[in-house]
Amino acid sequence: MKRFTYAALRALSSLQYFLRERLTDAGWLAFAAAGTAAALGVDTTRTMSYQAFAFLAALLGIAFLGASLFRVRAAVARELPRYATAGERFEYRLTIQNLGRSPIRGLTVREKLHDPRPSYAEWRRTREPGEERRNWFDRNQGYFRWRWLIERNSPERAARQALAALQPGESQAMTLWLKPRRRGRLELDAVHLARTEPLGLVRGVARIGTPGRVIALPKRYRLPALALPGRRRFQQGGVTLATSVGDSEEFIGLRDYRPGDPLQRMHWKSYARTGSPVVKEFQDEFFERHALVLDTSTEQGEDAAFEEAVAVAASFVYAIDTRECLLDLLFVGGEVRTYTAGRGQMQLEHMLEVLAGVAPSTPHEFTALSRAVLAKRAGLTSCVVALLAWDETRKAFIEGLRRTGVETRVLLICERGRAPSPMPPGVVLLQPGEVGAGLAALQ
Repeated sequence: MKRFTYAALRALSSLQYFLRERLTDAGWLAFAAAGTAAALGVDTTRTMSYQAFAFLAALLGIAFLGASLFRVRAAVARELPRYATAGERFEYRLTIQNLGRSPIRGLTVREKLHDPRPSYAEWRRTREPGEERRNWFDRNQGYFRWRWLIERNSPERAARQALAALQPGESQAMTLWLKPRRRGRLELDAVHLARTEPLGLVRGVARIGTPGRVIALPKRYRLPALALPGRRRFQQGGVTLATSVGDSEEFIGLRDYRPGDPLQRMHWKSYARTGSPVVKEFQDEFFERHALVLDTSTEQGEDAAFEEAVAVAASFVYAIDTRECLLDLLFVGGEVRTYTAGRGQMQLEHMLEVLAGVAPSTPHEFTALSRAVLAKRAGLTSCVVALLAWDETRKAFIEGLRRTGVETRVLLICERGRAPSPMPPGVVLLQPGEVGAGLAALQ
């Protein structure tokens, strides 16, 4: 039954999209009038409305037939930025060239977006914010969830732009804009060149395939000037070893073996050549290393609290100066994932790009995340933790960090009704919709 409902929703969305792209305002008026006349003219012995329906239906049929004959030869090129920000509008340049042998006039231009319809798994798994307050039928059928997912996946775009007459071989540039509603990849499929047929009811549309992509980064809040607490710590093997697992392959030189040197540092090629044991020597470095832990374990899906938690993490990534320190971003994405920025490692833009693709994980996966963070505690200067809930598992994790002497800043992003009362010491509550004000008040 769910599969049938999903197929029906896809078909209904396809019909709605087709009519929105093809019908003009006059066409919508004729379409509505035809539908009304059809409903009133069911009994042909009592009313003459069926004649109005027949006339309007024929008129629309002729208009659709005329629009289907529209053809145009043109090339389209975009100049897209690599990154955008969720919730913020960006502009880009579009150039259209007439490749035909005759002038083209009366065209309008509009961006064709990637199909925003969710997959079956996404439709079943995701929950619309506030869906628990809907009645049983609406929750079971999922129509409002479907409509919300399509709106979330569809960025706002510029209205249809009129194109001046183009002679053969001529080009024209125009500026369009898009506004991503959410973070993630923004896929552009094509550009629609349209012209209204003589009756003024239906647009003929020519699809010019021009794939494009923009990464919509998470929104970010302005943070006060933060001096993260802590002191420099010894990082054995320097930056290279600090960002890898096991011993580093990078070394600053060779020296003779001394009793107590680990066999893992033995340089076997030199040993074979000289006959004397030789070991690799690493540079010892002291520097600050901060951890940013993002809690993705939730049963609520990508609700407002989850998106705010990602925005909080992106704000810290953007605000922390990594020229003289390392910043580790840790979260669960199928498995525990760690990304390091600073001192020649990952760029901040790439770390924000990682956050643009973060998805929720199951609640039990927080245990694996806590173990991974605690395993790194010996080299950490401080730790910023963005939590989605407060329970015994998270409480034990925070206490474990503090016991080892790691300076820890804990931010709990959830509704006040889901927060513990009273709030645990050292935990800052950030409510969705008020996160900006809460972050601005941080010391």
